[in-house]
Amino acid sequence: MAFRVLMVGKGLRALAARGLFDGESLVPVGPAEVDFAGALVAVQRHFPDVVLLDLSARESLEAVEQVMVERPVPILALHPGVLTGQEAFQAMALGALDVLERPPSPGADFWTSVARKLVMLAQVKAVRQVSTRPPKTPREETPPPYPLVAIAASLGGPKAVAQVLRTIPRGFPAPIAYCQHISDGFTEGLAHWLSMETALKVREAEDAVVMEPGTVYIAPSGSHLLVRPEGRLELDSGPALRGFRPSCDMLLTSAGEAFGSRCIGVILTGMGRDGARGLKEIRERGGRTIAQDEATSTVWGMPREAVQLGAAQEVLPLDRIGSTLLSWVDAC
Repeated sequence: MAFRVLMVGKGLRALAARGLFDGESLVPVGPAEVDFAGALVAVQRHFPDVVLLDLSARESLEAVEQVMVERPVPILALHPGVLTGQEAFQAMALGALDVLERPPSPGADFWTSVARKLVMLAQVKAVRQVSTRPPKTPREETPPPYPLVAIAASLGGPKAVAQVLRTIPRGFPAPIAYCQHISDGFTEGLAHWLSMETALKVREAEDAVVMEPGTVYIAPSGSHLLVRPEGRLELDSGPALRGFRPSCDMLLTSAGEAFGSRCIGVILTGMGRDGARGLKEIRERGGRTIAQDEATSTVWGMPREAVQLGAAQEVLPLDRIGSTLLSWVDAC
């Protein structure tokens, strides 16, 4: 498995190219240059497993805090040794998991050690931090144009999703974004089959399309599916996230960030743990969440992980999920 690395700091990616990515364990994501002010946006857009941040200015501490408060992800900070030294401890107090001193002219051995550290940290669950800054004055924000339902499934998912969708009428007042782990090339056929099983429109998601209520959008095989606040879909062909592309975590997390309390997340039957973190993100942002129960799941893997993580507001049998979605959407 290759872990996605986002590098924050001027010139860091070019410097790290001297040896950080010589193996197969790490792949870079995001633009070649990410400044400290753009760190949070880059994390939200590119879903790294781990962040490598150059602790070279006071603004770098603000970047650490923003990321760990809004979208926690493991951070390894590199201290160049030109500051007071207190920045290293401040960075860890703000949520960075570790700090390494970067020599003036780092060689291949240094980057090999950094790579090992990044692989280790990428497998650690980052904990959301509490902001140390005074709360900002709330600003007027345009609410999402409609509620959103985001569904994640793996093994046994198509049959389960079909059963849920059969209970939803044509006039359903929300779009549905759906990520299914399935063999490459099968999502077009899945969309066609589901369109005959439900009154809703069903189609493969396309980049830059604005969603419409009463329509199901399936993440195409080989691309991550993301949701933006105005209801626009975005396809990302970047590296797999924790072994999956499309990634359920990426869909659910982006849905929670974009729609907040107007988002409903659902995890159905499937192996593994993909989607549990994303479902937790929806719940923490005020949305409502469902995990399919063990008795009706073909494999109670993904739903179980969500339950154990505290991400599921309700654990329901398959035949109650559709009616719950109808009542929840009306209340959004």
